[in-house]
Amino acid sequence: MPRHSETLNRSLPECLAPNRAPRLPDTRLPAGSIDTHVHVFDSRYPLSPQRGYDPPDSRLEHLVAMHEAMGIERVVFTQPSIYGTDNGAILDGSDALNAATPGRARSVVATGSDVSDQQLADMHARGARGIRLNTDNVGGMPIDWEDLPGLCRRMAPLGWHVEFLFPGRDMVELAPMIASLPVPVCIGHFAYQPAAHGVKAEGFQTLLSLLRDGNVWLKISGADRVSAVGAPRYDDVAPLAEAAIAANSERIMWGTDWPHPNKYDARLVPDEGNLVDALGSWVSDPDLLRLILVDTPERFYGF
Repeated sequence: MPRHSETLNRSLPECLAPNRAPRLPDTRLPAGSIDTHVHVFDSRYPLSPQRGYDPPDSRLEHLVAMHEAMGIERVVFTQPSIYGTDNGAILDGSDALNAATPGRARSVVATGSDVSDQQLADMHARGARGIRLNTDNVGGMPIDWEDLPGLCRRMAPLGWHVEFLFPGRDMVELAPMIASLPVPVCIGHFAYQPAAHGVKAEGFQTLLSLLRDGNVWLKISGADRVSAVGAPRYDDVAPLAEAAIAANSERIMWGTDWPHPNKYDARLVPDEGNLVDALGSWVSDPDLLRLILVDTPERFYGF
């Protein structure tokens, strides 16, 4: 199985900060909308020495301001690779939001295979609902592949899932393993299938098969990551989104991917208003939009 090198690069790139004043979208999101993919980067928390980049300053209050502007009411924090298996930043963020508004936040954490059942239970009580495995970024893959089935069996009683982020070229190779797992699977950012390769590409067709026949959910997030056309509408991503929704509309979710790590050119930093309107251009039916933004993530993350 592919695994990202854990070799520490002492000369780390520093990501740009997100847009602090995104434009207001034309698309009106339904009440209770859930952003299923965000991170927080706060200097109070120690960075992993195994990270592959230095994060931008992107704290909880910045996230809340962005969500208020977009009309997003609930959130799923996703553990970024730069913190390794120290989930303090996202769990504390989840605690803070839930203390102010019960049921507002959930999280997807990273753990080693040596995590105890009690530690899993403790994180569950704080809103954790899954484990993230990220082979696309240094420091994001803290377990060995052979340990994953055993970890899944221990997660299953909690109703947890596994979330994957991997290079798009690995889609075909990973598909049999993904299909074999005894817990639900969520894949982020269109499984990094390049829009330029089109819907008929082998990797994307493999993804569609998993959506139709497997225990797989997909985040149609990260349009900026897979688009060759770019902002503001990411038009070349529309066929991917539409095909994924057609394959299994009840397995599709969405997220902003705020604060958009791995951006080093200011021209490529997305504006969340554009991302929301791109979603609105893919999904014009209000009932379908509610399914993607409210009903499906509500069930999947146990809000």
